[in-house]
Formats: sequence, C-alpha cells, structure tokens
Amino acid sequence: MKYILLIFIFISSLFASEDFLNPEDAFQVKIEKKDTGVEFNLVLDKTIYVYDEFFKVYIIGSKEIDITKEIDIQKPVNYHEFVVHFDKLNVFVPNQLIKEKVGDGNYEIRFEYQGCSKKGLCYSPMNISYKSNLTKKLKNIESKIVTETDNITQTLQSGSIWLVLITFFGFGLFLALTPCIFPMIPILSSIIVQHSNSDGKKMSASRGFLLSLIYVLSMSIAYTVAGVLAGLFGANIQVMLQNTYVIIGFASVFVALAFSMFGYFELALPTSWQTALNKTSDNNSKSGGIFGIAIMGFLSALIVGPCVAPPLAGALVYIGQTGDAVLGGLALFVMSLGMGVPLLIIGLGAGKYMPKPGGWMMVVSKVFGVVMLGVAIWMLDKILPSFVTLILYVILFMGSAFYLIKNGNQFGKTIAAILMISSMVFVKMSVDEANSKKLQYIYVHSIQELNMIVAHSKKPIMIDFWATWCVSCIEFDKVTFKDKLVLNELSKYTLLKVDVSKNTKEDKELMKRFNLFGPPAMIFFHNGKEDKSKRMIGFKNPEEFLKIINK
Repeated sequence: MKYILLIFIFISSLFASEDFLNPEDAFQVKIEKKDTGVEFNLVLDKTIYVYDEFFKVYIIGSKEIDITKEIDIQKPVNYHEFVVHFDKLNVFVPNQLIKEKVGDGNYEIRFEYQGCSKKGLCYSPMNISYKSNLTKKLKNIESKIVTETDNITQTLQSGSIWLVLITFFGFGLFLALTPCIFPMIPILSSIIVQHSNSDGKKMSASRGFLLSLIYVLSMSIAYTVAGVLAGLFGANIQVMLQNTYVIIGFASVFVALAFSMFGYFELALPTSWQTALNKTSDNNSKSGGIFGIAIMGFLSALIVGPCVAPPLAGALVYIGQTGDAVLGGLALFVMSLGMGVPLLIIGLGAGKYMPKPGGWMMVVSKVFGVVMLGVAIWMLDKILPSFVTLILYVILFMGSAFYLIKNGNQFGKTIAAILMISSMVFVKMSVDEANSKKLQYIYVHSIQELNMIVAHSKKPIMIDFWATWCVSCIEFDKVTFKDKLVLNELSKYTLLKVDVSKNTKEDKELMKRFNLFGPPAMIFFHNGKEDKSKRMIGFKNPEEFLKIINK
C-alpha cells in the first residue's frame, strides 16, 4: 500500500502546478569528522520529510556493513500511513563503533536517505559519504571481485597471442556442446545429402569434409565480423537481425528448403551463374553449390545462434575497451572454428560412411525436409505464442506419422507410432510446464525504473537479461529455473527481468549500463550495489548456478 501511495504521489506531482524546491534547498546536508566520531546533520525544509525506512548508514572497510540499527536515531513520527522524520535528522557514529567494525584501517561512512514534499513530489534517493582516506587497500579488494567475462578479458590483455588463440579454441570446443550449435547440424546434414543427390556419385570423405569446412569457415567469418563490429560500435548485429520480419523471412527459407527436399521443386543457382562459377574451379566440382553453402553458413551463424556466452562476451569487452579489433577478431575466429569441430566431424563421417546413391536417398531427403520444417517452427517460436508453436509441432509430428502409416513399410509404421506417442507426450509436458511453479519477475524497462527498485528493495536483487530469441535464456528457464533448490534460493531475492527482445533504445541503455553485449546475463545487487562476484554471462546448470549464487 505504501508503494502504491508513493507512485500516486509521484504521478500527482507530474500534474502539480506548485513550485518545488530543488534538492539542495529541500535537504541541507552537512557531514564532518570530530574528535569522537563522524557527525551527520540533515536540515529539512518545513515542507519536506524523510522516510525512516529508507534512511541507512553503512560503514565500509574490507566489506560493507549496515550499522543503522547500532546508532542512535531520533524517533520518527507517523504521517499519512508512513513513518517519517521532519525538521532535522542528526546522527553520530562514534569512533568506538568504527574501530569495532573496521579496526584501525581506513574506512568510508555512507548515509543514504530519500524524502518527499508535502506538495506531492518525491525526490530520488540520495547519499553522502565521509572517507577517511581512499586507500590502495580498498582498490585492491575491489579489483579482486571479477566476473567470468573480466577473467577472459584479462586473458586477452595479458596473454601471448598463441595462448590467447589456443584458449579461445578451447572455449569454442566447449561452446560446441551448447544448444546454439545443435540447429546447424541438420542444416549441414541436409546440405551434404543434397550434394549427394545432385550428381548421383558416392559422397567421399574428402568431399564431405570440404563441404563442412566451407560451412564452418563461413560461420566463423560471420561470428568474427559480428563480434568486431559489436565491440567497436556497441551494436550486436545478431540482435539487430532478430526482428519479426527477418525471422519470418528466414523461417520461410527453411520451409522452402523443406519442400525442395520433398521433391516439389529444385533450389539451384541460375544456369548462367553456375556456368560462370564452374569456370573458376575443377571440371568435376559443383561451384554453385559451394557458393550456396558459404551463404548458408554465414547466415546460420547470425540467425540460428544468437546467444552470448562468457568467451564471446569477454572478447567483445576486450575489443570495446582497447579497440584492438585484430586480436579480438582472431580470437573470435578461432573460437568459431572450435565451435565448428563437431560439424567437421559430421561432414567427414557422412562422406566416409555414406552408402552408394540409391532410392534410400529420397527417404533421407524427406526426413531432412521434416527437420527443416522443425527448424522453421523453432525460429518462429521467437515471435509466436508458445501454444501456437506447440500446435505447429504437433501438426508436424502427426502429419509425418500419417504419411508413414500410408506409405511406409513396417519400420515406417513403427516410427509413426513413436511420433504419435511423442506428440501426446509433448502436449502433456507442455501442459505440465504451463502449470508448474514459475519465478515471479518484475519487468524493468528503463534505467530509472531499475534504480528506483534497487534503492527500495529490502532483499537482494537478481536481474535477468533475457530475450525470446536467446537459446540459452530458454535453457535457463527450462532447466536451471525449474530446479527446486534454485527456486528455493531465489525465493530470497527480488527478481527483475529485462526483456531485450526488441532491442529498443531503453534496452540498449540497460545493456550499456552493465557493459553487456547480449543475453543471457544475471546481475546481482546487495544493499544497493552490484555484487560482481556473482555476475553470470551465458548458461549455467543448477549446480553451477547455486555454486556462484552462494558465494
């Protein structure tokens, strides 16, 4: 009820005609060091009052300590459902208490307060500090609180070029196990199948590897270009491409690919283009197809995998801070190659073990056609309500099942039964998920809203930077934030969510506020200050999440 009244007063103030005092006249503050301690004096105008609830005193040495309840504060009074202070507020912090909390070292005492005018205007939270001396010790302590992104940025800044490249190749191998890479597997597999069908020749190991290499190199170039531009200009190209029209356009491309694989038509470069491309290569190569693979690899990286993990964020922060786009770009390129290792293995294996051309390839083409439709639905899930994509998935599964029942052999009918059962299980899981316990978030849309909530929250705060198009964000929701221990731990927090799906001006300002380049990111506040030791970039499973949050 108090907060509702606060909001009402604030809104009323927007339409008020009275002249309001500026903060300096409304709150006359004086803080001074005396022989026996530190004295804080706040003189209020007769129209001003200060909330007792929001008056805090902290002493800061090696750590921050709330000493509000350990010092003498004059008794507040009740005013319109609030507990407030009028006229003046005098607070004294004795040396004995200071020594008890921080010893003989240097310290800082911070006084925080917030007040309103009787005329209907509420002022922003304010604070004033007394610092005995800004010591090197305090700076060293602060420098030790670093995040995963900070550690990776430091690796770039201090390591040799070979150490940097080897490290980021290793990061790429780890990222290859994330959901960002999974959608690329059916895309690449379908490309290999199409090239096997194109000339009726047996796919060799070398040719399969070459096709995969072209795809991976194009993907690496896309990540590198996007990363360097993001670091230098503060814009995430992957995010820019996540608008409704672009998503629909690329989903349509996958639908077209699917119907091509069903045999309704053939997608190919114009004959004149293929002829021109063939002149620049061996007589037996398919240059037009290679050009298409390169384009698909480039676009797949930008459209299918727009999630940011600590290695990518670290490289972007480094580029943005130093302007060294060369080393940062090389690091991203090598990391992308590491991400592409599974795709190269798939290409090599498909070439080595793929049997001779025959009627079975038509079956495989149809299977990958279904997979392409699945990828299209997966992309549309970013802009469509969940129940719509659920219906589309069920239609896809059931339609495939009926086709196999009508045209398939005994094995096909078995697969049809599995698809039907899977459809029902899928629906059941979706219903259960909709009815399951979920985290309750307060959505934040601007820095002003964020600051107000941080200032007023009595509990620690977790800010979840999230987007509909972020694979790892969805994984957070479906895995980590379903864990009972995680849910129990987060019940102690005020939970805020920043949805950056539309990449608005306010979204960019909020991301810039924390030096972020993309979701998912978890930012934690305690006593009004960010706890950098708990900052998380990229997906964390329940065990990792709890380990970090319990630091």
